[in-house]
Amino acid sequence: MGHSAAVGVGLPGHRSPSVGFEAPFEMLSACHERVERMLALLIQLRHHLSSHGWDDQAAKAATDVMRYFDLAAPHHHLDEEMHVFPAILALHDAILDALVLRLKQDHFEMEKSWVVVKQLLASVVNADANTWVAFNDANNGALDAFAAAYIEHINQEEWTIYPAAKQACSNDQLAAMSYEMRRRRGQAD
Repeated sequence: MGHSAAVGVGLPGHRSPSVGFEAPFEMLSACHERVERMLALLIQLRHHLSSHGWDDQAAKAATDVMRYFDLAAPHHHLDEEMHVFPAILALHDAILDALVLRLKQDHFEMEKSWVVVKQLLASVVNADANTWVAFNDANNGALDAFAAAYIEHINQEEWTIYPAAKQACSNDQLAAMSYEMRRRRGQAD
C-alpha cells in the first residue's frame, strides 16, 4: 500500500466534479462517493495488514477512515433525515414511505456498527509493530457487514430516494436545504 493509498482511494468512474452546497442533492451524492472511497480504503487497509502487518501507513489509513466516519457521515445522515426523507414522506407513497423507514433504521444500525468498526480501527491507530494483533474472523465479519450495509443503503438512496426527493422539492426547498446544510457546518453567510 503506497503513500497515496493511505491518503485516498479513487474508484474508476465514480469521481464527480467538485460540487458545493448550492446543489444539495449533488453534494449528497458526492458524499456517497467519498463513503465508497473510504470503504475501498478500508478494504486496502485490511489487505495491507494481512500481507504486510502493521506499519505507519496502516495507522494513517485507519485514521483517515475514522476521521471520515466520525465527522462527515453524521452530517450526511442528518442532512437526509432533515431534508430528503421529509420530502419523500410528503409524497404519501406507501412504498417510498416504507423505504424511508428502513433507511432511517439503517442510519441507526450503521451508527451502532460504527462503534465496533471504530474500535477495530483504533486498535490499528494505537498499535505498533510489536503490539498489533491481527483481525480475527469476527472482526472481519463486522467490517464486512459495515461496508455491505453502507453500499446497500447508498444504492437505495441513489436509485430511488434521491431522484424522487429532488423532483418533489421546490426551488425554495432546495435553497433552504442548501442553506441549512452550510449553516450546520459553519459555512453559512
